[in-house]
Amino acid sequence: MSVQWKGVFPAVTTKFTENDEFDFDAFDKNIEAQIEAGASGIIIGGSLGEASVLTDDEKIELLKHTVKVVAKRAYVVLNIAEQTTKAALLCAANAEKYGADGLMMLPPLRYKADVEETVKYFTDVAKSTKLPIMIYNNPYDYKIEVTLDMFEQLSAYKNIQAVKESTRDVSNVTRMINRFGDRFAILCGVDTLALESLFMGADGWVAGLVDAFPKETVAIFRLAKEGRMQEALKIYRWFLPVLELDIHPKLVQYIKLAESVTGLGTETVRLPRLKITGKERDVVLGIINHAVKNRPELPAGSWGVEAEVDVTGVS
Repeated sequence: MSVQWKGVFPAVTTKFTENDEFDFDAFDKNIEAQIEAGASGIIIGGSLGEASVLTDDEKIELLKHTVKVVAKRAYVVLNIAEQTTKAALLCAANAEKYGADGLMMLPPLRYKADVEETVKYFTDVAKSTKLPIMIYNNPYDYKIEVTLDMFEQLSAYKNIQAVKESTRDVSNVTRMINRFGDRFAILCGVDTLALESLFMGADGWVAGLVDAFPKETVAIFRLAKEGRMQEALKIYRWFLPVLELDIHPKLVQYIKLAESVTGLGTETVRLPRLKITGKERDVVLGIINHAVKNRPELPAGSWGVEAEVDVTGVS
């Protein structure tokens, strides 16, 4: 099984009804918008997807539904965000069984594992599955950094193929390339550092605000990769105030609100999260509405489906 870890990979939100059930109508509408814009893969069950409040059965239901809707038009990547190795192994097995093309993996949650424990956690899962794996390196939020020396150990496992680079140190892109060449694909995981990371050589972008602005996100990526930096920069500067919503503790609520404004989702969240209200809501809505009002015209050919993706997941 293989994934080409290149392009824009939306970390999609999980849509809920007011009765706290999956809202697959809203979810499907967003997925179609991502594919139409030219997304390379769809990541489900991530932090933005409210993984912490999904049951195991719900993750399976969400995966099966996403595989069916995407219908091999893009990769489907399931996030593993678990507290135990046992749970992570089960999640990986279910991902392979129910048709995921790849995995994104956080370090163990709720326990600050040391170097040996973290490496063993990743490699135990890698040895258990044929699925390609992208390591999610986010010490800012999850307190465990996957260092270059740790990636050296992980490089022995062929299906550990990529990193979601979220250290918030853009120089880490260069450090990875200097140390490993093209052994690991590098995907920026922080919206506010995306263009900088692409300029430094990142292969892709695991994006958040793409959920509300899919075409603009893909356009920035493609223009940057074509060396059309001034065109990419113009869109990026327009986008930055909105992208900053991705680095706030309430990114789920903020991005879901943006989705509702652009007609690509609802702002319904699962408790204990609550919809934002009052002055906070007014400020965030002001940022979103200003962006919508001043939406840039995108260069021809900067977004859209380019070619069929070689998707190898099990239907």
